[in-house]
Amino acid sequence: MSQDQSTKIQTPKAPQLHFDRVEDFAPLLPSMRAIAGLDFGEKTIGFAVSDLLRGVATPLLTIKRVKLTDDAARLLELIAARNLAGLVLGLPRNMDGSEGPRAQATRAFARNLSRLTPLPICFWDERLSTVAAERALIEADMSRLRRKQLIDHVAAGYILQGVLDRMAHMAKAAGGVHD
Repeated sequence: MSQDQSTKIQTPKAPQLHFDRVEDFAPLLPSMRAIAGLDFGEKTIGFAVSDLLRGVATPLLTIKRVKLTDDAARLLELIAARNLAGLVLGLPRNMDGSEGPRAQATRAFARNLSRLTPLPICFWDERLSTVAAERALIEADMSRLRRKQLIDHVAAGYILQGVLDRMAHMAKAAGGVHD
């Protein structure tokens, strides 16, 4: 073994904080802290939060995207202000389940965001979340302009509610109390 190899410092690998399965994400969340749902798009990021018991998702706002550093700074402000425990990021899969360019962009955004926050990030299949959000807004008799203003954070609420429902189902199946 050469001297260079023997003196090389081994740094521990950081734990993976991106999860495709709620089953891997949920155990990392401390109790009595909310989580956020994000609907990441080319022009906007929809933002929703859960209650502290993680039973109900509430759509909050839509961030108009500027550039990664500005987008991340705004998200980090919201995360800090609400003392969030984790993030759920909608993953736009194709209808056949494959991942295309939008899903790759979403994963890249998550990688960049994870360099700035230690929070775990869970991906959630967001197929048809925008369609469901649009239908709900139409049923609420929202004008086209108002729907355009609300659609992204309402979609984020649908994404987050899907994860919350999955976590509740997991807790019930385990015979435990919903955390």
